[in-house]
Amino acid sequence: MIDFSRARVLVTGGAGFIGSALVWELNRRGCERIVIADFLETSEKWRNLAPLAFEDYLEADDLLARLASKSLGRFDVVLHMGACSSTTERNAAYLVRNNFQFTKDLASAALSSNARFVYASSAATYGDGSAGMKDDPSLPYLHTLRPLNMYGYSKQMFDLYAAQRGILDKIAGVKFFNIFGPNEGHKGDMRSLVSKAYEQIAETGEIRLFKSYIPEYADGEQKRDFLYVKDAVAMTLHLAATDGASGFFFFANAVFAALGKQPNIRFIDMPEELRAKYQYFTQADIGRVRTSGYTAPITSLVDAVADYVKNYIVPRKHLGDV
Repeated sequence: MIDFSRARVLVTGGAGFIGSALVWELNRRGCERIVIADFLETSEKWRNLAPLAFEDYLEADDLLARLASKSLGRFDVVLHMGACSSTTERNAAYLVRNNFQFTKDLASAALSSNARFVYASSAATYGDGSAGMKDDPSLPYLHTLRPLNMYGYSKQMFDLYAAQRGILDKIAGVKFFNIFGPNEGHKGDMRSLVSKAYEQIAETGEIRLFKSYIPEYADGEQKRDFLYVKDAVAMTLHLAATDGASGFFFFANAVFAALGKQPNIRFIDMPEELRAKYQYFTQADIGRVRTSGYTAPITSLVDAVADYVKNYIVPRKHLGDV
């Protein structure tokens, strides 16, 4: 087991949603020997970093060269959360460079220095779920998956590569299912439904949800897993600290209740370009996470939304501010 209070950790995407939440949780566990790599650009995600303690920051396009030159020193753990996370991104070359090639190079650097490597895969690799949503790392199963968009496929490319190269027994890939919580405000249209719902209720008093476009699901009957970011990062650090935890792992009308309002939902048309790429159903089985020794209870959706809305969205606070 890794003692994070003594560990030195690299977090890619460390200014982003899940990355900054990981840094926050590391700080809570006594770890400040953290190097963050990200692209700050013109977004507001720098605000996620302001309350956090870390050793150094660098722009992500300098990272691989700095690792190769050994100028960053040695890391005990590499948490690779950096990627293009836009499910509507259509530039395939951009996605391949950022989500596949960069991950390959970083995994190689981590393994060559005996650092623990945990990376973010995605539930988008499962497509419409017709092949199941298993944590099976075998190539025969992985080859049956058909992502619905290029983002999902760029994530699957590395999953396949890791399985083909036989390194999945040395690393852990986390398939995040609809994570929500503080520090996602900079994500724009990629924010969670919870964040968007609060904004819609504040502006109009109602929530607008997409209509269904397949007969198996009536409007409002689409089913998704939602997991609070605080639970997601606790699970991720458990996997990072646990020897032998390798392969793939699943992380699996509350907004109105948090605001003390009666539900008011209106169904709206889904943009044409999304209709063939929309996941109507996701259901994560976290059995392998439990088998690895993670025993903490999962925050209920009602409690998680209440914490998020009351303690972060309404007072406009980030993780580390409260």
